[in-house]
Amino acid sequence: MKKLILGLLILGFTTPLFAQDPTQLPEVVIVHNYKYLDASNNSELAIPVQNMQFKVSDFNVKTLDIYTEENDYYEVYFIIPEGKVLATYDNKSNLLKTAERYKDIKLPVKVRQAIAKRFPQWAISKNIYLVHYYEPSDIRKVYKITLDNENQRIRVKLDENGNFI
Repeated sequence: MKKLILGLLILGFTTPLFAQDPTQLPEVVIVHNYKYLDASNNSELAIPVQNMQFKVSDFNVKTLDIYTEENDYYEVYFIIPEGKVLATYDNKSNLLKTAERYKDIKLPVKVRQAIAKRFPQWAISKNIYLVHYYEPSDIRKVYKITLDNENQRIRVKLDENGNFI
């Protein structure tokens, strides 16, 4: 009887050791510049714009070949086929400001609806999306759109909510 109780006791202590799952947890992504992402985030933005803004927010200036702690500011230029971003960081990788320009991207629904309502017979031929971000979370977003109607051409400006400027 003593052997049975002792055996059950040992089995009870050793079983939890094997019950733990040895799988690794996924890596945690730490975003340094969450204020920029919060200010610039729009779920309707084109995918290339969203991807670029995430790269800009996650950039670490300490990975640059020219990095030294004596420099106060770093200007980094990001380029993709759809656009360009000039970002200014401090020496701790905090994003201070950006100047962004994207060309011929997919427009948000609110912007397209506003154009269709005000200019029903016109077609969108070109568009430029401009973003200017300044620390802390001050952001200006403008869509410059070229509209064509047969041999006529006009240019309009809208904000991200479809309001004409």
